Amino acid sequence: MTGFEDAIKTITSKGRFYIDLGLERMLSALDKLGNPQDELEFIHVAGTNGKGSVCTMLESVLREAGYKTGLYTSPHIWEYTERIKFNGIEISKEDFARYTEKICSLDVHLTEFEILTVIAFLYFKDMGAEVVILETGMGGRLDATNVIKKNLCAVITQIDLDHTDRLGDTKDKIAYEKAGIIKPNCPVITSMGYEAIRDKADECNSMFILVSPSPEPKFVEALSLKGLHQVENLALVLTVINYLFKDISEETVLRGLSKVKNPCRFEYIEDKNLIIDASHNPNGIKVLRENLDYYYPLEPRRFVFGCLRTKDYEKMMEILFKEDDEVYLYGFDYPNACTYEELKYACPISAKPYSADIKLTDDKLNIICGSFYMIGTMKNLFSSF
Repeated sequence: MTGFEDAIKTITSKGRFYIDLGLERMLSALDKLGNPQDELEFIHVAGTNGKGSVCTMLESVLREAGYKTGLYTSPHIWEYTERIKFNGIEISKEDFARYTEKICSLDVHLTEFEILTVIAFLYFKDMGAEVVILETGMGGRLDATNVIKKNLCAVITQIDLDHTDRLGDTKDKIAYEKAGIIKPNCPVITSMGYEAIRDKADECNSMFILVSPSPEPKFVEALSLKGLHQVENLALVLTVINYLFKDISEETVLRGLSKVKNPCRFEYIEDKNLIIDASHNPNGIKVLRENLDYYYPLEPRRFVFGCLRTKDYEKMMEILFKEDDEVYLYGFDYPNACTYEELKYACPISAKPYSADIKLTDDKLNIICGSFYMIGTMKNLFSSF
């Protein structure tokens, strides 16, 4: 392996680019590397929706307070390096390639996400991170991130039906999987009162902290991320800060919130009258629709929508579109992406195929949504990106 592009080819090869929940391979690989995860302090975040926003808010506030922060999130939009940040800066492509080569030389076969998680642990340990904000990939109990033995706290955000083939077909079953990140004698902070979460907290002798989504207006106003759903995420963040970091001043929290950046989450690009939102399941799309109706109730809308086959795209389109919307459906180039024909068959209103030569003019509110992976294929279409 000689460089970044070779590293990407390696981790996305057919032999690694799949999901296989379980911890055995991770534990074996990390043991060969001296278990770097055991030398780090984590805030571990799971949930169906909102966990990425919670992670970026926490990281921004802690960095503003002077902590050396590690941030591990997924998926990425443009480059794999986006997933691993130290003090707000992405891992370099050179370091990414070097760590990938080191990990792939172990006599342990790891999946793509497992390799990325091991890179994060090694990199954050080598960089001297004081607090790592660790976002789960899928579920929690058997997610690759869950090899850590303890955390400063677990955070569980909104729970909804997603990845039902792997996590269960009810919210209670999914809550059980998310609750798997709760560790013995480590508190769990959540806005979800599911019995599975309470039971796991009791089993682990862990404090269960149920958060009401009612932060003071000054914190809501300071937050740079917009969207009605961010109020609940913000309430979780403030509770974590107040519980674990009592020395951080209110002024520091406000400054940190004002500097949060989380691209493609109800992101507005003014000169193109464009909203980019990576909502990729029915609950996320419902939130997007509520935000559009609240912030832009009178503007005519033009959508570009694409989705993976593994999602309930029929329900997503049913929630999102109104009869007079202008809709383009995008059969983008990605494994498991819906074709235009599949989307058109399920679409509740008339729609056209989207292609790169279609210009989104500012006479309407343009909304690009439906999939992180779709947005990633559109990088060269908008100079603002």
